Amino acid sequence: MTPVVLHVGVLALQGAFAEHIRLLRQAIEQLQPESPIFEDIDVLEVRTVEELHRCDALIIPGGESTTVSLVAQRTNLLEPLRHFVKVLRKPTWGTCAGLILLAESANRIKKGGQDLIGGLDVRVNRNYFGRQTESFEADLDLPFLTAESSLEHEPFRGIFIRAPVVEKILPPVSGEQKDEADREETVIAPAKDSTHGQGSWPVEVMATLPGRTKRLVEKVEASGLDEKTGDIIAVCQRNVFGTSFHPELTADARIHMWWLRKVLDACSG
Repeated sequence: MTPVVLHVGVLALQGAFAEHIRLLRQAIEQLQPESPIFEDIDVLEVRTVEELHRCDALIIPGGESTTVSLVAQRTNLLEPLRHFVKVLRKPTWGTCAGLILLAESANRIKKGGQDLIGGLDVRVNRNYFGRQTESFEADLDLPFLTAESSLEHEPFRGIFIRAPVVEKILPPVSGEQKDEADREETVIAPAKDSTHGQGSWPVEVMATLPGRTKRLVEKVEASGLDEKTGDIIAVCQRNVFGTSFHPELTADARIHMWWLRKVLDACSG
């Protein structure tokens, strides 16, 4: 019997898509001794609706979220992306700008200034850590990587470039986050009917950056975290995963390996 090939796409409209493809292929190579099925994963660049339809999972890379949103709209990809994430519930991972696009609410945006895909019941704060010149790197403790390779006890080097942060965890809703729409300089994602249903799946905080800033106390209260915990930089909700930082700009494939395992589990279930 011919092995089933999984197609993992990387949205290639703008940003660090080539870097994600490089690390995906590195991760696949490292995973092959674990299971032969990883040999049957195909990685492709996604620029058209036809290419998106081939995908079993998708990465939305870092870059300029406004530009990616605009190009997706002009190429008729925006609604198919929403269908992919929120109706078909296929595994999707967004890094930096990708996290912004996958949020149900984003602030520091003028009304009508940017379209969101949605899928994560969070509010993100764009460019939370400052301008390009204020970019930084930090060693991150990522508990979900504890099973990854011999480097399991090593911190992950996070690269933050004009990075967003998850400002608030929102309650799971089946439609739009209407309470968010009344906030100044805040945009929300449109609702999409899902045959799979979001139900009451909560947002899980996957990683935080302690001690950098405490300006946004509201996010701490909403997430059930104390003030010393720090800023939320990685979240997961059902099929959607988001990170504030750029794993693709490192040589460390551990997060890509972890995510590919999740993709395989989701597609095998």
